[in-house]
Amino acid sequence: MSPSQGSSVPSEHETVGAYALGILDDAEATAFEAHLAGCEWCAQQLDELAGMEPMLAALADLPGSGSVPAIGESLSAKPSPRLVEKLVDEVGEQRARKRRRSFYMIAAAAALIIAGPLAAIAVSGGSDGGAQVTASPAQDTFRTMSDKASATDAATHVSATVGMAQKAWGTQAVLELKNVKGPLKCSLVLVAKNGQRVTMSSWSVPNWGYGLPDGTTPESRKPLYIGGAAAFQPDEIDHFEVVTFEGKKLVQVNA
Repeated sequence: MSPSQGSSVPSEHETVGAYALGILDDAEATAFEAHLAGCEWCAQQLDELAGMEPMLAALADLPGSGSVPAIGESLSAKPSPRLVEKLVDEVGEQRARKRRRSFYMIAAAAALIIAGPLAAIAVSGGSDGGAQVTASPAQDTFRTMSDKASATDAATHVSATVGMAQKAWGTQAVLELKNVKGPLKCSLVLVAKNGQRVTMSSWSVPNWGYGLPDGTTPESRKPLYIGGAAAFQPDEIDHFEVVTFEGKKLVQVNA
């Protein structure tokens, strides 16, 4: 059973707050208890209100109020209907916040699960305070791809190889990026033959860079591997671009 909507006439559902505050007379309390036996919604509301003793105790500080009894006892002065509604609304808001927090946690977990197969290199803290690069699912996928295209930009000297795999839903891609210095924020952009542009993935290049032959650390000498996906089939793709967030093209790879 759920509370009626759009009615201005008090109902048993609206009596739950008054019952919790103990302001019903014997006849009213008996009638509500009979209703409560078959109403799951009121039972849930009453359960929530039963944990609000601190808020009820705060009523004692209101002008003209006396001590506030525990739930189930009688009040010497009945709170106004507006106050009762405020208490019930507060319970509803608390429950909504709990639901939102649960939703965000579930969404974050789902995002991690989905991103896992297309993750870039795994980075963890090293003993010297730097970053330690390990193999990644994206790198493993790249090695199995037979359809690859490569290019090196004459001006930036950045090198890129894009591995492609046809899927029923479009194209899975993995980028191998070398000779790029940070700090930068970059994107892998697919340019279709019809002129449409789709960002397949984005990432940050740390200070030490990726795939630098003369890098001073093992991490800086290793390439970046990062996955992406798009709805276009391989034969619909013209080329790929690695661009910075400021719009500078670092390298273009023809499909």
